[in-house]
Amino acid sequence: MTRLHQAPPRPSQAELADFLAREFPQSKCSIEALGPRSATVRHPVGESELRPGGTVSGPVLMTVADVALYVAILGEIGIVPLTVTTSLNINFLRKPAGDRDILGVCTLMKLGRTLAVGEVSLYSEGSDEPVAHVVGTYAIPRKD
Repeated sequence: MTRLHQAPPRPSQAELADFLAREFPQSKCSIEALGPRSATVRHPVGESELRPGGTVSGPVLMTVADVALYVAILGEIGIVPLTVTTSLNINFLRKPAGDRDILGVCTLMKLGRTLAVGEVSLYSEGSDEPVAHVVGTYAIPRKD
């Protein structure tokens, strides 16, 4: 029995890291872990990421969540660059530490042919309490 449509090979963590470095050189995010329907990314926090009061800015937290979702999805479907965010809902839960990296831990909840939904918990490194919770949806381009 032959398969008409074979799934693309899953990229390795190193292949995804190379892709991100090449296509998103402005990003400070790095891939900490890549697993089945999951990913963990890290964003170092510096003075330029802080808001008054020493808290990490919302755009940094949103970026970490978005990258974690993207990495988890591409880890499953292969490197499909035009997979894009269609919605991102974030709940800020507590003040992130301004002197620690932000970690985004993503789990995919649904992975279909044209849509993927995942959730990301964001943490200040070393803390077990999430600083934010994110749910996002991505559109996956159709294969013609």
